[in-house]
Amino acid sequence: MAKQCFYETLGVQRGASPETIKSAYRKLAKEYHPDHNKEKPDAETRFKELNNAYDILKDDQKRAAYDRYGHAAFENGGPRRNGAAGGFDFSDLSDVFNDLFGMGGRRAGNRTRGGDLRINLEIDLRDAYLGKQASIHVPTAVACEPCAGSGAEAGSQPVMCGACKGAGKIRAQQGFFTIERSCPSCGGRGQVIKSPCRACNGAGRVHKDRTLNFTVPPGVEEGTRIRLAGEGEAGLRGAPPGD
Repeated sequence: MAKQCFYETLGVQRGASPETIKSAYRKLAKEYHPDHNKEKPDAETRFKELNNAYDILKDDQKRAAYDRYGHAAFENGGPRRNGAAGGFDFSDLSDVFNDLFGMGGRRAGNRTRGGDLRINLEIDLRDAYLGKQASIHVPTAVACEPCAGSGAEAGSQPVMCGACKGAGKIRAQQGFFTIERSCPSCGGRGQVIKSPCRACNGAGRVHKDRTLNFTVPPGVEEGTRIRLAGEGEAGLRGAPPGD
């Protein structure tokens, strides 16, 4: 029988803040407490499910393990992959190397740079020889105007994440190793949004079709790449856009 997601049990989103999770638990625990629901035979079972879910999600390390492995993180001594002894997942070492050697890709200061877009354009031989002014229509993610990309409702600001104290990362002990990974409570941003922008639902970005105008230089060859810097997807929470 499939087990219900702990987040669904408490009726919260995966990115919910610790305060939101605590509030949801208190509300539901009061509603399903067996002493107040003697006429409901399933109240006690529901109450136990709530307690079990909250026990995992209120703890930063347990929550991080659950987000990564699901229910398997707490079964048979924890997750194992590729026969790794003691439940240690050596794939987690990639997180450590990324942090140590700057291999984290598009993350900078807990902000994620926008994705690059690649569009193929076919032109005829004459335009390839002489060059031309061209335009393309691109469906992409742009910064939300009402919140200026912050994701927070006008008049409010994101607040420091209580789980990671604004660092965007948390540490978890696995055997002899200390693994550092992105904070699941704030998605590695170091901040949480208590009053999400209604226009973008807290994402800070909205999808929009854009028209880009550019110049195809004379004498281009097949496979030539033209880079339009900063014209890719908008970054998250005010981070630089892609190309």
